Amino acid sequence: MPAGKVRNRIKYRSAVHSWLMTGVILVLLMVVIGGITRLTQSGLSMVRWEPITGAIPPLTAEQWQHEFEEYQGSPEFKAYNYHFTLNDFKQIYFWEYLHRLVGRVVGLVFLFPAIFFWIKDVFDVRMRKQVLLIFLGGLFQGVLGWYMVKSGLVDKPHVSHYRLAAHLSTALALAGYIYWVALEWKPLKKVPSKAINRATIVLLSLLSIQIVFGAFVAGLKAGKMFNTFPKMGLTWFPSDLNTAFELSGGFAIFENGIVVQFIHRYLAYLIVFGVIWLWWGIKKYAFKLLPLGNFLLVMVGVQFLLGVLTLIWAIPVSLGVLHQLGAVIVFLTLITLLKRTS
Repeated sequence: MPAGKVRNRIKYRSAVHSWLMTGVILVLLMVVIGGITRLTQSGLSMVRWEPITGAIPPLTAEQWQHEFEEYQGSPEFKAYNYHFTLNDFKQIYFWEYLHRLVGRVVGLVFLFPAIFFWIKDVFDVRMRKQVLLIFLGGLFQGVLGWYMVKSGLVDKPHVSHYRLAAHLSTALALAGYIYWVALEWKPLKKVPSKAINRATIVLLSLLSIQIVFGAFVAGLKAGKMFNTFPKMGLTWFPSDLNTAFELSGGFAIFENGIVVQFIHRYLAYLIVFGVIWLWWGIKKYAFKLLPLGNFLLVMVGVQFLLGVLTLIWAIPVSLGVLHQLGAVIVFLTLITLLKRTS
């Protein structure tokens, strides 16, 4: 690398790291607001996708009335919200508008500093590829978000749970990738350990599957079923499982709410035991990582408790959002552990 570029990289190291971490926080803020939007049934309030002009909300009574009339033609209004007044509509419009607005802010926060650092020749070839990948990932996330919303504006007033899972998963993947790149600009102290690294990869994979099934639970409203713990109703294995597989075959694991909640529950047990096993391995073979291991262990315990409370109280908005945020924190903690042991 040329000496000038090395100097620039050193000079702007902290600034690039802060910029990337700001991007991570904003993407996660979008995830949280997206969770509130879903839990408050606000996601179908905006029936058009206007990437540029949509940044300006309705400002006059006439504009609000026009937006409300557009919504009145949607399946959701006709099926569920036919009693809504204009004020009711404004309340659900707020969350979807805020979700889209933050998405635009994320794009601007990423774009302009990227151009500055690019012009200043701070990035090497590898980092330029990473920046382009992040930018394209953000664009894809926006398009996917509208693709998800559109599924609930055609015939049925529900978004596809497959598209919901894809939208959430790609958002977390994008946040995770930006975070991984950010760690390269402010490296952590490495504690190489192949065993811990491999175990972390396994747990990260399980958690990723669990997050997808969490999205399925949300999309199928499966969290409203069997609001009991630790059993599902009166039994550990609900009797309806057999019926679900008889009706849907193998697709029941993706499309039947009872089966999806069952899988989500038991994956949680597996992840908790996996983290305990990982923590024990850190304590025994990579003691310098124990503070991070302790944090992971505590966070998984908190996340499990949040999941239980969210379930037995039938998905209140506050707990639902905290449960989603807890998954994100565990996800980023595992990425940190993966980076430190590689």
